Amino acid sequence: MERIEGIVEDIIFCNRDNWYTVCDIRSGRRLITVVGYMPDIAIGETVVVSGTWTVHQDYGKQLKVETCERVLPTTTDAIYKYLASGIIKGIGETTAKKIVDRFGEDTLRILQFEPQRLSEIKGISEEKALQIGQAFIEREQMRQIVMFLQKYGISATYAVKVWKKFGNEAVNEIKRNPYRLTDEDINIGFKIADRVAISMGIDIESEFRIASGIQYALSKAVQDGHVYLPSDVLIPYASRLLDVSAEAVERVLSGLIFEESVCIEKTPEEDRVYLSPFFKAEQCVARKLAVLSSIGPKKNILNLEKLLEEVQEEQRIEYTAEQLEAIRCSATESILVVTGGPGTGKTTLIRGIISIFEKSGLEIVLAAPTGRAAKRMTEATGKEAKTIHRLLEMEFSVDESYREFRKNERDPIKADAIIIDEMSMVDILLMHSLLKAVEPGTRLILVGDVDQLPSVGPGKVLSDIIESECLKVIRLNTVFRQAGESSIVINAHRINKGIFPEFSTSEGDFFFIPRSTPKATAQAVLELCTARIPEKFGLDPMKDIQVLSPSKKGDAGIYNLNALLQQCLNPPESGVREKNFRGVVFRENDRVMQIKNNYNLPWTMEDKNRKVVSGEGVFNGDMGIIREIDPENDYLTVLFDDGKIVEYSFDMLDELEHSYAITVHKSQGSEFPAVVVALSGVPPMLRLRNLLYTAITRARQLVVIVGDIEILRQMVNNATERERYTGLKERLIRYFE
Repeated sequence: MERIEGIVEDIIFCNRDNWYTVCDIRSGRRLITVVGYMPDIAIGETVVVSGTWTVHQDYGKQLKVETCERVLPTTTDAIYKYLASGIIKGIGETTAKKIVDRFGEDTLRILQFEPQRLSEIKGISEEKALQIGQAFIEREQMRQIVMFLQKYGISATYAVKVWKKFGNEAVNEIKRNPYRLTDEDINIGFKIADRVAISMGIDIESEFRIASGIQYALSKAVQDGHVYLPSDVLIPYASRLLDVSAEAVERVLSGLIFEESVCIEKTPEEDRVYLSPFFKAEQCVARKLAVLSSIGPKKNILNLEKLLEEVQEEQRIEYTAEQLEAIRCSATESILVVTGGPGTGKTTLIRGIISIFEKSGLEIVLAAPTGRAAKRMTEATGKEAKTIHRLLEMEFSVDESYREFRKNERDPIKADAIIIDEMSMVDILLMHSLLKAVEPGTRLILVGDVDQLPSVGPGKVLSDIIESECLKVIRLNTVFRQAGESSIVINAHRINKGIFPEFSTSEGDFFFIPRSTPKATAQAVLELCTARIPEKFGLDPMKDIQVLSPSKKGDAGIYNLNALLQQCLNPPESGVREKNFRGVVFRENDRVMQIKNNYNLPWTMEDKNRKVVSGEGVFNGDMGIIREIDPENDYLTVLFDDGKIVEYSFDMLDELEHSYAITVHKSQGSEFPAVVVALSGVPPMLRLRNLLYTAITRARQLVVIVGDIEILRQMVNNATERERYTGLKERLIRYFE
């Protein structure tokens, strides 16, 4: 094996996802081409590489690298090349020359230990000097974890996530517990983390390994929507995952219960195994709902019937019997649940309740799970609605080790009535956080469509509350005349009853276009979005048309559809900047969606008085457009639909996806003028009635379904739902007995 020390003179190619690099190294008088995995090396750096010689048929003799060690440059020329490469954020060629001219061979020591001295250079403020110093230190820390994890075959993309989570303790944290690599915000598969752990000497039969496998299995179940797993599901799964006996899993599981990291609840049907936070959340939700419902509203509403007459006259409407019952219950009940499909008057009802409460002097707060749903609620009621996260106000914990909601039992929401819309989207953890901030005596009104898909997060809160029959529930079934004239509303109710929809011909708002293959379906979707719908209905394909698909993969899945739609609706153009990230091109003006909760991401926005306000937190499902890409400073800016402006560094782009086409699950809580649904190549497990129902109820003006009519028929007929393990219903029944 050859060992060579030299200075990186040129980087010919670098894949920043896995750091496979082709570069030229100057060693004495020799210029050597080396190839292999060399994490984040830069021009001007001194490296020590070891490897074997190979001969490439086109490029000749090369050194195939097996190990690469980095030595910081020491000569002024090498230091200048290193800094001028742009490797340190805030330093370009001009600034690099100024710094090296001023500090010479002492430059790197100044960057690391005395960065404030950079402000001695004209044009560098003290603030910028400290930012450069921080960038230099962070780069060194990041490189350490990249080099460390590279030994175990883990790509630099994941290494950056590890560094962002643990900072300068990243290497030590992974050495202490390599299974932290499976944490949701890193999301390396268990098999890879397990390989790392075994490579570090952790025994296959060790309790630590088995415990990590059990906790991973429960965490994976949570990601799939479950709140717990039955022990007879968990134990065989963990046994297969770890390749150990079921007895070994049971033994370690008992120890985890003693440590209180998991909880087991024994029921007549099964033993339920929870991760402790989810057991606590489910318990507290049931208990708090029981407490709230047992205490009457703190402020009474007087002369209700007279107020009802006034509101109907003012709003020029006549409420249905169901709506009247709901309004009367909202006046007397501490908790009211309202459910109904499209066109049944949920929004009309909310407006009526708000009007009566305001006439009675009640302070009202409105909220919804997502920014888009909150914006719709604001537009429909004329009263500001916030996301539940904003309502609860995120802040750092006392020791600043994690983020939590400011609003809770000690500092509850100041309101006489809280109205939550799109309740089907609220998962068990968010419901727990919300209820902690609700004072007894405050009216709580929960509105949603229980027939839609359950929340993306764990649990099925709205469904469990309704099925428990413990709280007052009003079902709105009457379809209003104007809504009844819409084929979208008529067909939504038909589908919900298991009746095949009726399609429009040349005129109307509900169409089906048959296509026999996923590829043909994708082509038809493209034609609809780029030509047929804009020409016939005058809708803007970038703003008004949303493509939905049950699937992510395949020709009719969202990944392929997004690539096709981007190419047609926002093609490459001179002056329009773009960024390639893991083979996906993000371009200015692209439609994008946040695909995970990020409670720490800063944002700014203008409030209703045009005053700039700031905050933190961007959430799964938030949608917007890329307003600007800044390749020099490695970030892009997204303007979200609710007005938030957010900067993403390029290494955060795994939190964004294109949203020309989105999954039906991700569309929950949103509404669009036109919806095009791609139904081809749909896996059997996704051929569900509530998924189809959710898709078509996203549309206000137009629905076009494209694909296989047999898949459509199967979905209409399939009333089964994907099973979710949740104990809230039974727990509510026990608390209310």
